[in-house]
Amino acid sequence: MNSLTNISSLVILLLIMGSSFVGRSQFQDLDSLDTRSLKVYYSKGHKTRATEMSSRMQECIQFADSLLQYRPAVSLLILSPADWPRFTNFPVYGMPHYSNDNTLVVAAENNAFWKSFIPPLTELPTELVAKVKKAYSEKDGQLSMQPFFDLLAVHELGHAYHRQASLYMQRKWMGELFCNIFLHTYIAERQPQLLSALTVFPNMVVAGGSKGYNFITLDQFESNYTEIATKQPKNYGWYQCRLHVAAATIYDAGGKLVLPNLWTVLQDKTNKDDQQLANELGTKVHASMADVMLKW
Repeated sequence: MNSLTNISSLVILLLIMGSSFVGRSQFQDLDSLDTRSLKVYYSKGHKTRATEMSSRMQECIQFADSLLQYRPAVSLLILSPADWPRFTNFPVYGMPHYSNDNTLVVAAENNAFWKSFIPPLTELPTELVAKVKKAYSEKDGQLSMQPFFDLLAVHELGHAYHRQASLYMQRKWMGELFCNIFLHTYIAERQPQLLSALTVFPNMVVAGGSKGYNFITLDQFESNYTEIATKQPKNYGWYQCRLHVAAATIYDAGGKLVLPNLWTVLQDKTNKDDQQLANELGTKVHASMADVMLKW
């Protein structure tokens, strides 16, 4: 199973099965951090990791405050392998996910799942090998996708915003694109040193082309979503990577104001056909947003 199949399969499993909710009172066995922006619980012995993760999430929330004037209620669980099955039913350690709209679960330790996404370097062009090593090298020189998965936690934070604010996403792909724009905007504005960790993997997947996929258009994604999500995991992962790349392009063209503009547009719960939606995205958000539909 290659890296794209790995990530797409796990995303799909999240969509299909979800995870059981664990009540806040049951977090008493975990240590906690006192923060203003979100509630943070972590496995014993992982305070440093919890502090680093919660610091990034708090900074992102504070950054979003200035753009969206909205703050969701979020609890962050940072779990060891031993605690993972106690607080979530999700079977694979390492994938950021929600147990409900309020409780985001992430891994406290590096793991085999993250490392499985590193492609064989001997099969990559020399230039891409250098980018992969720069983006995903650990202090000991080993490679791991931990930097990418740590940033996916911010993507998941974006879902809390649009779900709790009851935004009307108009299209299935918009829910993911919104979160990618949320993530990319924060990283580009506040932690640009992490842009390579965010972009190298999806750019690598997209650069591989679309040959062999049964579905490649946005219309096909909308009309065949269930089949793609349940039976075409690699194809689904390709769409996710395309939307990551689209978010970067949108930010580069429109800057940080794209996010609040999109937030405002998605508050309108009127159903729109493709032409109406493209027009509204192009005029009220940015032309690059309309290009996702018009030039996909």
